[in-house]
Amino acid sequence: MKKIVAVMLAMVLVGCLAPLAFCVEYDFGDFKSVTITTKAWDALNKGDVEAVLAYTNKCIELYAVEAKKMQASLTEYPKGEADGGKNQDVFNYWALNDVGTCLFIQGEAYRKADMLEEAKEAYNKLINEYSFAQSWDTKGWFWKPAEAAKDRLKEMESGKSYDYGDFRSETLTGKAWAAFNQNDLETVLAYADKCITLYKDKATEMQKSLTEYPWETKEKIFSYWALNDVGTCLFIKGEALRKAGKIAEAKEAFNSLINDYFFAQAWDPKGWFWKPVDAAKEKMAEMQETSPQK
Repeated sequence: MKKIVAVMLAMVLVGCLAPLAFCVEYDFGDFKSVTITTKAWDALNKGDVEAVLAYTNKCIELYAVEAKKMQASLTEYPKGEADGGKNQDVFNYWALNDVGTCLFIQGEAYRKADMLEEAKEAYNKLINEYSFAQSWDTKGWFWKPAEAAKDRLKEMESGKSYDYGDFRSETLTGKAWAAFNQNDLETVLAYADKCITLYKDKATEMQKSLTEYPWETKEKIFSYWALNDVGTCLFIKGEALRKAGKIAEAKEAFNSLINDYFFAQAWDPKGWFWKPVDAAKEKMAEMQETSPQK
């Protein structure tokens, strides 16, 4: 199967030299980098590896030169602040952002097709040549494809791989809950820590903007998505560690929630919100009561 996939991908890479009947025409829209990158994401989500390569290679072909110029002009990540109206400072590096994102998408497609050497090549090209690329999440924040690529390479090296999906906080939180329900501590930590790492800055920003729990409407509470998901992931992490008997590490996770993200709220699919900080305090009290007296 792997050989068949490899042959089909090779056809895409060389522009389809096979008979015309086997060629697939792809719609590149207006040929803008953002359009092509969006189509690449859609193809990845559908599991269409050939389309992923068609779109990502087209983006790289058209915009790599400009992307490299932008990369060379930087010594650190450009900053963007949604509330401060500075996102344009990051969007100005559009070619770099889209080429870098396309290389990450390409690496993901190869990895899912079990073409690990090709995946490593795509990830390393991103890390080495387009390290300051940033990818926009429609919820209002930027994430760093090169950092995600480094995580993928570490996972491939260790032989343990996790499916982070679209890297959204709600996706990662949902996966952390699922792993928790399966008593899989290692996987809980992978998803919870990924959510915390990616979203802690945004969550901290949201926490600092509040003086009480948002309460007006369900939509208002959901608007603090990063705070809610980071807080929830810290609770999941702490509870998983507690159940595993790792008390000191559990307390560290609970304390981070209690001290830094105490206005987080978690949605129960039954139709109500609960407060992770209150649950964390209860667990801390339980651990204190059951700790051996000195």
